[in-house]
Amino acid sequence: MLLHPDRLFPADPATRDIARALYHAVEKAPIVSPHGHTDPRWWGENGAFANPAELLVIPDHYVVRMLISQGMAYEDLGIGPDADSDPRAIWRRFASQYHLFQGTPSRLWFDHSLSQVFGIEERLSHHNADEIYDAVNERLALPDYRPRALYERFGIDVIATTDSALDDLGWHQMAKDSGWSGRVVPTYRPDAVIDPETQGFAANLDRLGELTGCDTGSWQGYLDAHRARRAFFRAMGATATDHGHPTPQTADLPAAEAAQLFARIRAGRATPAEAELFRAQMLTEMARMSVEDGLVMQLHAGSLRNHSAAVFARYGRDRGFDIPQPVSFTAALKPLLDAVGMEQDLRLILFTLDETTYARELAPLAGAYPSLRLGPPWWFHDSFEGIKRFREMATETAGFYNTVGFNDDTRALCSIPARHDVSRRADSAFLAELVVTHRLDEDEAHTLARLLAGGLARDGYRL
Repeated sequence: MLLHPDRLFPADPATRDIARALYHAVEKAPIVSPHGHTDPRWWGENGAFANPAELLVIPDHYVVRMLISQGMAYEDLGIGPDADSDPRAIWRRFASQYHLFQGTPSRLWFDHSLSQVFGIEERLSHHNADEIYDAVNERLALPDYRPRALYERFGIDVIATTDSALDDLGWHQMAKDSGWSGRVVPTYRPDAVIDPETQGFAANLDRLGELTGCDTGSWQGYLDAHRARRAFFRAMGATATDHGHPTPQTADLPAAEAAQLFARIRAGRATPAEAELFRAQMLTEMARMSVEDGLVMQLHAGSLRNHSAAVFARYGRDRGFDIPQPVSFTAALKPLLDAVGMEQDLRLILFTLDETTYARELAPLAGAYPSLRLGPPWWFHDSFEGIKRFREMATETAGFYNTVGFNDDTRALCSIPARHDVSRRADSAFLAELVVTHRLDEDEAHTLARLLAGGLARDGYRL
């Protein structure tokens, strides 16, 4: 077998037995995926995937960055202006280097996808690359392997995409109009019209004004434009916003000062410090709007995006060079929390790539403010060890109910059930340890396992 049935469970037999029972109780629970990056076009068009390389290799950040780190060229992975366009050749290169993923969550996810989705029970290597390519490619041509069929086969109950504030959500509308019963909801991601350091920011504000009929040359008109777009997203099923800021810094300027800052931003005269201040102010403004309209607010902080200037210039964003950096939340969030932190209608979910803040700052904050919840381990930490570290550091102060379970945060469709499986196994292992050390009753552990497998995400994201 490619996958051992007791993978990730504790070695101690008694603890393993409890973990196994907890896992089997939630193994087939519906998948709630409240934050992810699948392409809305998949759900709208429901077309066949082109080939194994374009589905499983080229768009996967984890796969690409590992291969680049070992000297492979982007062009050899089908990326860039001079990219190799032969998907079989790309697949062969990936297969020849599959040993690089030993011990990583990527291999767990990929093995799970091959085994559970495509029925492959032999580990990928250069010896069987063509054989597995042909088997996967053959299945991709079948109706059962189109996006909506996979949604149903995976047991997905609801999945959220992440969409620019400037998106017309046409693919979402196409999915709605098709009569398909699957629930795919958009998420309002306004970074392109909030971050002054985004390329084309001034043109983005012009487009925002065109879409809403609001005067985005003025501070109040700009805020009204956000309200209008948020209302549109809500009408299309959105329950959340998402904000990918380099830091969690917030601000609460007097209205006149905020208007003056926006004028400098709009004119393109802002310094880097003013750009950071504007992002900080807009987090507080977005929180106020969430109090008004009920959209759950997510803050993903701590990534230095596009670390390699050369890679960004030639290949663009999202090419594996977003690198974690230290951040601090206690002082940074205080202006926002002073303004609206005690509001019962605000739900702010915090994510970080800086694990040192879990016990020192995030758990104490979420353990006090009614508006705060802790997002699950994200990006580089959505692994067995990462989930375990999070539970160990956050639970003693914030408990389980100030967290939102798990979300897969991926654009790799076939890895969604694999990622949820790892999470359910990791949480079952953690809960089993609490049972055998007499900190939880076994019936309490079963209740928590169900909540962690979907209930907390459904509640946290108001789904």
